[in-house]
Amino acid sequence: MSTIKAGIIGTGFIGPAHVEAVRRLGFVEVAAVAERGDELAQAKAKQLSIPKAYGDYKALLADPEIAVVHNCTPNHLHFAINKEILAAKKHVVSEKPLAMTSIESRELVRLAKAAGVVHAINFNYRYMPLVQHAHQMCQSARELGRIFAVHGSYLQDWLLQENDWNWRLVPELSGDSRAVADVGSHWCDLVQFITGMRIVRVMADLVTIHPIRKRPKVEVETYAGKVLRPEDLEDVPINTEDYGSILLEFDTGAHGSLTVNQCAAGRKNRLYVEIDGSKCALAWDQERPNELWVGRRDGPNQVVLKDPSLLHPAAREYAHYPGGHNEGYPDGPKNLFRNVYGFIAGTRPGGDFSTFVDGHNEIAICDAVLKSSRERRWVDVEY
Repeated sequence: MSTIKAGIIGTGFIGPAHVEAVRRLGFVEVAAVAERGDELAQAKAKQLSIPKAYGDYKALLADPEIAVVHNCTPNHLHFAINKEILAAKKHVVSEKPLAMTSIESRELVRLAKAAGVVHAINFNYRYMPLVQHAHQMCQSARELGRIFAVHGSYLQDWLLQENDWNWRLVPELSGDSRAVADVGSHWCDLVQFITGMRIVRVMADLVTIHPIRKRPKVEVETYAGKVLRPEDLEDVPINTEDYGSILLEFDTGAHGSLTVNQCAAGRKNRLYVEIDGSKCALAWDQERPNELWVGRRDGPNQVVLKDPSLLHPAAREYAHYPGGHNEGYPDGPKNLFRNVYGFIAGTRPGGDFSTFVDGHNEIAICDAVLKSSRERRWVDVEY
């Protein structure tokens, strides 16, 4: 198989995760990186052992060697950069959200189809082995039966304190929704993927726990953990949600609920989903990714362990190590990128990775959530 050369735009928290996951595929070379200015680009290229460094992403897009571009920039840059990647006729893997508004994301879906290139978005949790197994169970009426309800949460504590700060707190950089758009979108995509159902109506209650936060006067990278002095901080009003409670209605008539909270002490990255079916229930926790709980009324409950020999045949290829050898967060994006690059190389079928259509759908859900919270009523999702 010939080597495919990729470029990375943006090297904050998620960019290096893309680099590491892509390199594990074996037939993809991360050949170039783009950052804000030559000095930063060269420093990041050296740090990540990437041969080419561009201080302007437009130069990376003009590089004829680069076939696939990963957009790992902050949210407010996604639309413009994705649009230029498509115009350059490069395959694209974008971080979420796909854009800042559903008007922009709908335009990107149209442009991607017109460009005829592969377009993917990093909804990485779909690609964990036991998530794939849960998906297969939901497709079988014999195993799960009719789905009655879906409920769960996405809880974090990285914004627990009023002096916790990140660019995601600024609507101009992140968007009008924060907790729901940032992590709730992952949960919504995951439950729709697992169940095959579509969210069609929402009722939302969004809360800003810290209406005033302390912003550092110097830039601090996400999760950097730097301790700042009081004089290094300034008060800033916050207009996006720390917390959200959302009632959901699906296209099958099933109902559900989601709680999102970025001020939940002790919860680092707890994406939890439970699905109640007429024959059994399923529950999966991203912080315990190698276990899938199966609940039964007429028999003993089970904990299915991540073991290829125990999984549905269609889910086995997502587990790369034997039972007892744990797989975790980095393996989700690796499996997604395997599917994307395999399709580009002609070795895998299409349809087994999340696309710009999925990215647009999640923004449409976020739009409905914001409208519902403002108007205090049920709102239809306008896809």
